[in-house]
Amino acid sequence: MASTRHCAGSAIRPEILKSSKAITVIYKTVKVQFQESVCFLQIDRPEANNTISDQLVAECNHVLDTCEESANIVVLSGSPEVFCFGADFKAIASASMKSHEHDDGPGPMYDLWLRLAAGPYVTIAHVRGKTNAGGIGFVAASDIALASETAQFSLSELLFGLYPACVLPFLIRRIGFQKAHYLTLMTQPISAKQACEWGLVDAFEPQSDLLVRRHLQRLRRLSKMAIRSYKTYMSRINLPLQELKSPAVAANREMFSDPGNLRGITRYVEQGLFPWEKAMAAGAD
Repeated sequence: MASTRHCAGSAIRPEILKSSKAITVIYKTVKVQFQESVCFLQIDRPEANNTISDQLVAECNHVLDTCEESANIVVLSGSPEVFCFGADFKAIASASMKSHEHDDGPGPMYDLWLRLAAGPYVTIAHVRGKTNAGGIGFVAASDIALASETAQFSLSELLFGLYPACVLPFLIRRIGFQKAHYLTLMTQPISAKQACEWGLVDAFEPQSDLLVRRHLQRLRRLSKMAIRSYKTYMSRINLPLQELKSPAVAANREMFSDPGNLRGITRYVEQGLFPWEKAMAAGAD
């Protein structure tokens, strides 16, 4: 996959702290630490339940720009309670009442997942706590997914009249059509054990930090050239993720511009009511 540079990143100016053992880079929505050839990228939006925003996507892409040449391994994580909970419904509800001109749409997010899947570095998703909706996209796009024993995985989109259009190409590539189909339809969380049985997670255990450390000990032996060549080859023989971008992005835009869907999201944000709960209340009246 050719290197992709993102113009949005040129306006990003993180704080950089250097020590003898690591370089720490602090952005608005992510925290990053470089330790030799390993980049630790932590989603850090605790006030928004680690949901996805345009700023988060831009900052992750900014980090990956650096990793193109300087990192062999990228470890993506969240907080112990939430890895990533998908779309930021509060921001969507707010934007639905204003102009959408500032909205970059789902294209940059899909490109970010493409870079995790095909970039010249081994990507590891270290999942603790809850992962939902677009958070599954980060997991499915990664080369390796490791989890704590208490991690949970869900796709809640259909509850709001949506579906995970951009997630599904990556998820189907990882676990197959029917399991992705079932997970989407049921909208219920699955455990780390079930996720491992399905292939969404490669390994899990109570002390997931130790699990990550053992994987890094082995992966550090791989050269940048070997990783780049191997992942380029795998991209050629696997599901054509780049070709699936256009229909995925179009479907996502259509769903998030539908007035009924936006009203349902806004009602959930303001009142905590799911769409079916309003219908049930109306029926009771």
